[in-house]
Amino acid sequence: MATLFANQNEDVQRPVLAIGDTYPASFELAEHWHRRSQFLYAKSGVMAVSTPEGAWVAPSERAVWIPGGMPHSVRMVGAVQTRSVLIEADACPNRGKSCQVVGVSPLLRQLLVAAADVPIEYEEDGRDGLVMRLLLAEVDCAPLIPLAVPFPAHPVLARKCHAFLARPNATATIDEWADALAMNRRNFTRIFRRETGMSFAEWRQQACLSVALPKLAAGDSVTAVALDLGYDGPGNFSTMFKRVLGVPPSHYRIQNGS
Repeated sequence: MATLFANQNEDVQRPVLAIGDTYPASFELAEHWHRRSQFLYAKSGVMAVSTPEGAWVAPSERAVWIPGGMPHSVRMVGAVQTRSVLIEADACPNRGKSCQVVGVSPLLRQLLVAAADVPIEYEEDGRDGLVMRLLLAEVDCAPLIPLAVPFPAHPVLARKCHAFLARPNATATIDEWADALAMNRRNFTRIFRRETGMSFAEWRQQACLSVALPKLAAGDSVTAVALDLGYDGPGNFSTMFKRVLGVPPSHYRIQNGS
């Protein structure tokens, strides 16, 4: 198992440790953590990463940055080939101490694939060392992608957010949530932004995307996904999807062979 392999080798005296593995459809990695930070990339398939702080989805051309010490579980959508690296804390200072979804350029993708074949105790002054240094530089400057569903610490609001992820509704309103939580609208919007760092509309959109992407990767039709999310048809859903991710939802069905 790649996670066990990684944890057994985390103390190797190199700034970055590369690992790769293949998982069957619907496989789940139970909650675990690494001493080093992890840059987790799916060469194929889609991954859904959950932590106590929120949920992150990494479709093709995306990866998840997981800070060292962060408990996380990973659910595979379809068969997934992972290529990831475990990185010492000071090797990528720009990535920060919170989970992020980031873009993976063609160069970074090739470096992640190449790094999986590099020996654990590679020669730092040789060719392998050059590959790993360039890999670290590319990870450190990879662009942040707005695909995050942070969970609030407020216990009642957190339960409401988790329930929404289980049954998302793109038409849910601030007034409905405020009434359900016995708050006035102003207090609700203030607390929600303080707890999540997002407006309610932004969070609702991100939550819907995090649910939609695995469904699309699993082969569900765009229309079916849109209706499941509470849209009255695929049009508004596709417009929102393309505005946020830059491609239509059909892109993720095509990418995964549907």
